[in-house]
Amino acid sequence: MDNLPQYKINKSDDEWKSELSPEQYYVLREAGTERPFTGKYNMHFEKGVYTCGACNTELFSSDSKFDGHCGWPSFDNEIPGEKVIKKVDYSHGMERVEILCASCGGHLGHVFNDGPTETGLRYCVNSLSLNFKENK
Repeated sequence: MDNLPQYKINKSDDEWKSELSPEQYYVLREAGTERPFTGKYNMHFEKGVYTCGACNTELFSSDSKFDGHCGWPSFDNEIPGEKVIKKVDYSHGMERVEILCASCGGHLGHVFNDGPTETGLRYCVNSLSLNFKENK
């Protein structure tokens, strides 16, 4: 889980800063988090695909989204194809599993094993880490 691959998309900090808003940069490149209940995708339930906010890799289907009552968009599964990397995170005095975009290494959030669906997972993702492509 901790063996991080070389990413398909590698950019300098200056390149990321020129492409992302300061808030997106903080979350995606510095592993920050947005305040709960403030993200535009927290209560967003349109049909489509959620993509990485940095590189647009497809990460989560709207079919896997649910209201996790946690303040951040919640999903019970990722799109198949190893698009999300899981990494043990010991920050803030606790042990959690961080999730990253496998294409660019962007910080998405964390995954927990307390989900209410049959997968038992809750991918807790920052809205700032996501874009959305509506099904047409």
